[in-house]
Amino acid sequence: MHFIKEENLQSVSTELLIVGVSQHQENVTDWSNFTAVYGDQVNQWMKDEDIQVKLKGLTKVPTTSTSVKRILYVGLGNRKELSPDELRETFGLVGKQLAKDRVQSATIWLDSFATEDIQATDAAIIATEGMGMGTFQVANYKTTNNLPDVSLEKLTFISEVEEAEMIAALEVGEIYANAVNAARNLINEPGNVLTATAIGEYAQKLADQYGFEIEILGKSQLEELGMGAILAVNKGSKEEPRLITMKYNPKENWEDVVAFVGKGVTFDTGGYSIKTKTGIVGMKGDMGGAAAVLGAMQIIGELRPDQNVMAVIGSTDNMISGDAFKPDDVITTYSGKTVEILNTDAEGRLVLADAVSYAKQQGATSIIDLATLTGGVITALGFDKTGALTNDVDFYNEFHKATEETGEFTWLMPLTKNDKKRIRKSDVADLNNSPGGDGHMIFGGGFVGEFVGDTPWIHLDIAGTSDAMSAHDLGPKGGTGVMVRSLATYIERKASNLED
Repeated sequence: MHFIKEENLQSVSTELLIVGVSQHQENVTDWSNFTAVYGDQVNQWMKDEDIQVKLKGLTKVPTTSTSVKRILYVGLGNRKELSPDELRETFGLVGKQLAKDRVQSATIWLDSFATEDIQATDAAIIATEGMGMGTFQVANYKTTNNLPDVSLEKLTFISEVEEAEMIAALEVGEIYANAVNAARNLINEPGNVLTATAIGEYAQKLADQYGFEIEILGKSQLEELGMGAILAVNKGSKEEPRLITMKYNPKENWEDVVAFVGKGVTFDTGGYSIKTKTGIVGMKGDMGGAAAVLGAMQIIGELRPDQNVMAVIGSTDNMISGDAFKPDDVITTYSGKTVEILNTDAEGRLVLADAVSYAKQQGATSIIDLATLTGGVITALGFDKTGALTNDVDFYNEFHKATEETGEFTWLMPLTKNDKKRIRKSDVADLNNSPGGDGHMIFGGGFVGEFVGDTPWIHLDIAGTSDAMSAHDLGPKGGTGVMVRSLATYIERKASNLED
C-alpha cells in the first residue's frame, strides 16, 4: 500500500475521508477545524444520532465538496475509555466497509482517533493492522469463483506528527497484519496440500527472503538423531516428517537466544485413539502453532530487531495404518527419556518433546512453545483465551506484557508437583503421554515441560484461539493467526529493553 501525507483537512482530496467521533465530540481538540470545512450541522447530526458516536458505529455521509466524495464517521464511544483493542477491532470493521464499497483510496484523519492514552502514532499502527486483518479473505479452491481484490491501493493520512515517523508506524501495522494473514493462509490450507514437506518448502522461502539460517531435517536424518517421538507419530503416514530450524542472528554471538517452538501436525486423525466423525473435521488446522511461529518470523525478518531468535517446527501428520504407533507402545525420545503411549491422540506433545529438546541443543536460552494441543483448554477457558504454563513466572510476566499490548488474552494455569507425578507415572517408562482427562491442558503442556529442564519456558495452548468458528471484527471464520503479533512484540520489547 502507498502512504501519502496531507497537511490539513482543507487540502485533502479523496474518495473517502475517515473521521473518528465520540461522545461530546464538540469538546475534542481541533474539532472546530473540521466543522469549519464541513459545517456545524455535523454536531447536530450527532446529537440526533444521524451520525453514530457509539463504539464501532459507522455512518457514511455524502458531501457537497468536490474534493471529498464521502465521509465515514467512525464511532469511538467514550473517548476516555477507548482501549487499543477496541480501536483495532473498530478499524477491522472500517476495513470491511471499505472492502464492501470497493474503495481504492481513502484518507484517515489520524489525529481524530487519538486519545489521552492512544497517541496518533499508536493509532496509525492500529489502523493499518486492524484494516489489514479485518479485510482478510479465506482462499478457496472453487473453479467458478475468484476472490476479488479488496485491498486499498493508496492510504492518505492527516496528522500533525512528523511524516517519516507516521509512515513508519503505518508500515509496522501493515507488516503485522500481513504476517497474521500469512499464518491464517497456512492454517486454512487442506492437509493434502500443506504436508510437512510443503511447510518445509514454505520455511525455506521465508529463510531465503530474510536471510535466516535454515536447517530442514528429513526422516532419515531424524532416525540418525534418534528422534523417536516425532518418528512415532509419523509411523502411520506415507508423508515424511520434517524438523525445521531457522535462526535469526543479528548479534555478534549466538547467545541469549529466544526459541519459538511450533507444533506442525498437518492433519490429526487421532491415530488408533481415533477422533469422532465430528471431532476429526477441522484437524487440518492442527499446525496452528507452526503457523504462528512462521508468521512471527516474517515480522522479525521485516523489522530486524536486535535480538537472537530461533524457530523450531516439528511437522508430520498423525495417520492410521499397519505401521502406526499404538497404545501400550514405549518410545525413546531425542532426550533419551522413554514414554509409554496411552493415547495416540496425545501426539502433539510428543512432537514438541523432541522439538524443544533440539531447540535446547541448538542454543536456546529461553523457549516459548505453541500448539493446538488439547480440547481441555477450551473446556477450561473457552474459545477466546489462550492457556499458558511456565516454569519461570518472571519470564511469563514479561511475555504477558506483549500479549496485553496486542490484545491476545492469555491465562496462566498451575503446574503442580502432583501433576508432574502423574505425568511421570508408568510401570514401564519414564513418562506416560496421557495421565487422564481431568486437567487435560495441564498434563499436555506439563509433558512438554519435562523436556525443557531448567531453561525458562512458556507453553501456549492455542487450541481454542487458533481457529474462529464464525466471522469476527478482525477477520472471517477460520484460522486466526493468534500469537503471531504477541511473539513478535515480545521480541521487539526485549530488543528495546522495554519495561512497564
